[in-house]
Amino acid sequence: MSEYSPLQPDRYEQGKQMKALFLVFHGFDANNIGISKKISYQKKALEECGLDIRLCYLIIDQDGYHKRMVDNEVLENFGKGITAKIKKRIRYARLADYILKKNLQFIYIRSFHNASPFLILLLRKLNRAGVKTVLEIPTYPYDQEYNKVCFTDRLRIISDKLFRHQMAKQIDRIVTFSNDKTIFGTRTINISNGIDFSQIRMKTKTNKQTDSIYLIGVAEIHFWHGFDRVLNGLAAYYQTQQDVTVFFNIIGDGVPEEIKKLKAITVKNELEEYVTFHGTKSGVELDQLFENADMGIASLGRHRSHITHIKPLKNREYAARGIPFVYSEIDDDFEDMPYILKAPADETPLDIEGLVRFYREHSFQPFEIRDSIISKLSWKIQMEKVIKEVFL
Repeated sequence: MSEYSPLQPDRYEQGKQMKALFLVFHGFDANNIGISKKISYQKKALEECGLDIRLCYLIIDQDGYHKRMVDNEVLENFGKGITAKIKKRIRYARLADYILKKNLQFIYIRSFHNASPFLILLLRKLNRAGVKTVLEIPTYPYDQEYNKVCFTDRLRIISDKLFRHQMAKQIDRIVTFSNDKTIFGTRTINISNGIDFSQIRMKTKTNKQTDSIYLIGVAEIHFWHGFDRVLNGLAAYYQTQQDVTVFFNIIGDGVPEEIKKLKAITVKNELEEYVTFHGTKSGVELDQLFENADMGIASLGRHRSHITHIKPLKNREYAARGIPFVYSEIDDDFEDMPYILKAPADETPLDIEGLVRFYREHSFQPFEIRDSIISKLSWKIQMEKVIKEVFL
């Protein structure tokens, strides 16, 4: 731990932990390998930085009741049905009372693109009480992500566009993984996605076979991951006889329409022998897939949502696993790393022949790749940046 401790600011009594809340506006499952796992890692990192932090989230229980939870306790039961769905998006009075009565001094909020007059009132009340608040926007800009979504999600982004600038005025800082210095008129804290290295198993062997290469793509699959570019690249690659067989293991669920499209491309180009859709994997099964993987496929379609600079969690997970990988955006933490293969940010098929050459011409040890980020990309280091910016 660095010399800085959140216990140091003068406004807090010496020797007492700062009380904090990690606030999310959706469900949470600690066993989920996606967003929930990231939130778990961030909360743990904030605890390692010295905070006494609780997690607030929403659930729908087995009987259909919508509830706001704080850790494992029910803060508010909104009931069932459509009225409950509305209430949990507009009723924040009990949450505000909880924060003030418990003397919570810092609120870390994960954006759900849900700015509204009701959320503004909550933040204004906290602001006037001297509670520090930050808003993490996981991906920015994000409007383009709503081009292909359902009607209810489109309604949410319409409300967000109307009220997000007013909401931002009630926030102390906005946490972003982009390079933007202000968002919605509020100063930002620029951090990177981090890794809990204790939870990510590194490969133990270097797979340097001369006749086969195994690609791995792990994601909650959306159009911006660009896995179709890999499939189209494989289709072009196998139009001629090749001395290296390239396989692609796709791990994860996601948008059903996107997965359906990927499977259709696979069948159309007769790639079933080379492409496997595994669905969601975790634990030992996921570790084994990484053990046999040679290169990771990160995002190849961020240009589709008009994003050029981003620091995706997936890039860091691949590096922590100890495998080289390919991506198409600009990620300042990896641009100069020797184990990175950059693809153009366009719609061209991934150059599989170029990928094969890159892999055969280099030799990377898993521990070398992991060691290149371990001193700067832990979640503890990233969360410490947030606390320093807010309180110092």
